[in-house]
Amino acid sequence: MKFDPQKHHRRSIRLKEYDYTQAGGYFITIAAFQREHLFGEIKNDEMQLSKFGLVAKQQWEKLPKRFPNIELGAFVIMPNHIHGIIQILDDNRRDTAENLKNPNDESSRRTPTEQFGKPIKGSIPTIIRSYKSAVTYRINLMRGINGIPVWQGNYYEHVIRNHEDWDRIHRYIKSNPSMWTEDNENPSSL
Repeated sequence: MKFDPQKHHRRSIRLKEYDYTQAGGYFITIAAFQREHLFGEIKNDEMQLSKFGLVAKQQWEKLPKRFPNIELGAFVIMPNHIHGIIQILDDNRRDTAENLKNPNDESSRRTPTEQFGKPIKGSIPTIIRSYKSAVTYRINLMRGINGIPVWQGNYYEHVIRNHEDWDRIHRYIKSNPSMWTEDNENPSSL
């Protein structure tokens, strides 16, 4: 299907002009398609992974092999979404900024902006797209079907700005299963 801006006009939730290849921490949340409980269930404040949850976990853990410029921080799979921290390492910067004139002149650097059909190597959107695709492919293989969505079309991301932010997010991720009864993603909490 050819891209048609009249039909394919999802609003981006990314920060305008932000370079999503730059070193730093990123808090990621990805929800299952239609908030379906695919990945397991919470019992006694602990997540019990289903076979699909195991796929989601295994593919997350494989991300640093596919993207050697990243490290993974705290991560949790919930019944219908995942939370994780991805840290892009400094050594990725040498390949991401396009030098337009003088490489020593900061004003000549352009922030790489991802566009439909034009992924940027090592960027957060590319990493997340790769993860979602790998999980979807394997789950649909297990289901014996093709083309059924596993994930919502978009995802939430937050640029981690300092150590306090990192610590707060880390604690939130680790405590998420014990807070499931109050979670907005939990249909029985409404």
